[in-house]
Amino acid sequence: MKDVKCECGHVNPHGTVLCEACGKVLVEESPDKSLLDMRYEGSARRSQTYNKTIVDKIWNFFSSVKVGVWLIVITLVASAAGTILPQEMYIPPTMPAEEYYEDQYGWFGKLYYELDFNNLYSSWWYLILIAMIGISLVICSLDRVVPLYKALKAQRVTRHEGFLKRQRLFGISENGDHDDLAVVKQRLQAKRYHVREENGDLLAEKNRFSRWGPYVNHVGLIIFLIGGMLRFVPGMYIDKVLWLREGETKVVPETDGQYYVANEKFILENYDKDKDKTFEAAIDRAGMVVKNYQTNAVLYKRVGPAIPGEQPELEKVKEHKIRVNQPLKFESFALYQVDYKLDELNTMSFSLTNKESGKAFGDIKVNLYDPKPKYDLGNGYAVEVLSFFPDFEFSENGEPTTKSRIPNNPAFVFKMISPEVPKGETSFVAIQQTIEPLGDNQYKMAFKGIETKNVTALTVRKDLTIWIIIIGGILFMIGVIQGAYWNHRRIWVQNKNGEVWIAAHTNKNWYGLKKEIESTILETKLIIPDDQMQKERNDKEGV
Repeated sequence: MKDVKCECGHVNPHGTVLCEACGKVLVEESPDKSLLDMRYEGSARRSQTYNKTIVDKIWNFFSSVKVGVWLIVITLVASAAGTILPQEMYIPPTMPAEEYYEDQYGWFGKLYYELDFNNLYSSWWYLILIAMIGISLVICSLDRVVPLYKALKAQRVTRHEGFLKRQRLFGISENGDHDDLAVVKQRLQAKRYHVREENGDLLAEKNRFSRWGPYVNHVGLIIFLIGGMLRFVPGMYIDKVLWLREGETKVVPETDGQYYVANEKFILENYDKDKDKTFEAAIDRAGMVVKNYQTNAVLYKRVGPAIPGEQPELEKVKEHKIRVNQPLKFESFALYQVDYKLDELNTMSFSLTNKESGKAFGDIKVNLYDPKPKYDLGNGYAVEVLSFFPDFEFSENGEPTTKSRIPNNPAFVFKMISPEVPKGETSFVAIQQTIEPLGDNQYKMAFKGIETKNVTALTVRKDLTIWIIIIGGILFMIGVIQGAYWNHRRIWVQNKNGEVWIAAHTNKNWYGLKKEIESTILETKLIIPDDQMQKERNDKEGV
């Protein structure tokens, strides 16, 4: 495909509709159309010129605005589907995700899980949709901005007659003279137009930068999408919840075992009805209103290498009172206070007791998060833990089972060993009750009491993508402002056979441009150009 040389001497790329230099119509796309399509200056766009190779076809597909809109619509629908049920990261870790969705939401929950909607925003097909939107934005922008920039850069002051006549604002003055043109030039410069003069002709232009607003907008969106996709790259974004009991020390997730955090004490403060009158109505309605909840935390760092099976040596780094919006920060991590649970079961105490005499032969205290397999009471007495059900319930077939790993309703199957029964007897004990379905025993495990602890929930957050997303958002807003609050205006004033032709174009706000021309030619012999589009409408309506 060869380039097209205009009669003005300028060589235009194949597919150019209007000569980039003089504006002559090279390809008449719609002969019956009186006004020119100036959206891209009639420049040659790659998507409208080449369609042979596979690269051309891919380029043309993604350069279509309709394709971009449909990709956005499909992504929005998919995103909405991901909000119907909670994502897996937000469900309680009480049971496997597959069982949780079916248990809580029935057949729909099971289907939701099988379609992989439980991790929708990190699924491969959702990421492909986001990537396709990014590709569409890049190709759409390049397909338009490059030829538009070249056409605006190459435009000359003196334009072809056909170009001027087919502008929306156009008028011919028969009595204009050189003095009028000098006045017009001076006034245009006063209105901050960049005025170029050639052979007595004028081209006044301002706010060309507003034409790049949509493309700056696109760049911002592309950077924003890149930042969003980087969140799925390991180590770039972390958002996990760490439950920590009072007195407990745990490794901070995603730190490769380098950092540990300890919950020294959890504090909950409520508003006092008598002292805080502002919250009196809320306290009467809800029973209590939380004033503050915080975790007195200590951050440790591991010293030396981690040895499997051994407790790591820890070095204190810092202490911090973690409150809402007052996180503990270190390196790129931050620990936020997000939730709590008061009086969670921690230990249960039992007594090995003779059923007839009621005599106790020893007590045991069972840690509900780390029960020992056997407790030796001495003198031939011992207790073994055969089964442990942290959240006890009976299944549909009557078998004991647990709903979760959290000790909300703990139950045990104990084997009681004594000198009288060295082979042991079995006892099934739940909280505050002893169940005897397992035979006629001489001994029983009598429930004695419980100990509780407060539990805090800390969000472990690391976000190395936020600055990329912020930059994308700022660029997006700059593009919106750039294109919304300014408009590209051009005014051509030219001598044609003793007459003065005035033509003008803008990408929006034609009324403002016409008023600006009126004030520019005021008290001169030049006439105000007509709005040819409005004139056509009036002719059609018979006005």
